[in-house]
Amino acid sequence: MLTPRVIIAAASVLAYLAIPTNSYADDNPQRGGGAHCGRFTCTVEVDVPGQAGGGQGGDGGAVESGGGGGGGSGDEGDNEFANACTYKLVDPQPPASSLDWEGHKPGDGAVYEQSCTRTGGELTIVRMVWLADPPAVQAVDPAVLAQRAVDSMTLLGPDVVSPRAAGRYTVGVPMWMWVNRSATTFGPNTASASAGGVTVTATAKVSKIVWEMGDGVSVTCNGPGTRYRPSEGMAQSPTCGHVYSKTSAGARKGKFAVTATSTWAIDWQGGGAAGQLTEVRQTTVQVGIGEVQVVR
Repeated sequence: MLTPRVIIAAASVLAYLAIPTNSYADDNPQRGGGAHCGRFTCTVEVDVPGQAGGGQGGDGGAVESGGGGGGGSGDEGDNEFANACTYKLVDPQPPASSLDWEGHKPGDGAVYEQSCTRTGGELTIVRMVWLADPPAVQAVDPAVLAQRAVDSMTLLGPDVVSPRAAGRYTVGVPMWMWVNRSATTFGPNTASASAGGVTVTATAKVSKIVWEMGDGVSVTCNGPGTRYRPSEGMAQSPTCGHVYSKTSAGARKGKFAVTATSTWAIDWQGGGAAGQLTEVRQTTVQVGIGEVQVVR
């Protein structure tokens, strides 16, 4: 009967102790010593038959999970972390009796607070680790932080004002297209992301909108378009417009699917670097195009 020492994050202790007994090789394993918790870690001694030495009856070994990075535990969970972890020397250091020393003594290395952010930045894991030597300064790629800043933004497709689904449009009559401008639909939109002492700031704004009119024609507009006023009469839009030459009667459900695709141009800088990124968003509106009926 073997008794490996398992170190798990304190937040996981209850979940660990709640594991059904039938998840082990033995139907009724004996837990020896119970759980002993330090500040951020706990040691749980359990009897796990046949888990060391490749077979039954081998010498016991230490199994560590969520414990020290400096001890070379080989925790598979670390593979889920992004490439930026930060370390802060614990001051004052834990007492000699603390489990955070992971079996070492004060003066033999030191205990650090480790913060690792998972890919995408949606979850940060903070834990205490023992390291034999001060951690090397980990390089942070500013481009990775720039994308993280962009991902934190809410970048949406164009907020189309015209054409609108409830509108009435006619063959041969100039159509004016325009969109509302806001931080989420047109820009500018600014956000920052930080890691390892590096901060990157990104600013996004729409550089162009490509309108697929549903009749096979594409119109590229370099701005939000111009709002139509009744005083314009039958004039064409000076910035963003289209004239239909056929009705939408033959289209699906009798309407053209007008798709507005915005290109977000993003400039970022920080960490001694700068660059550009691009994001694309779409909005589709169903538009009916009729024709004037002349009665003679």
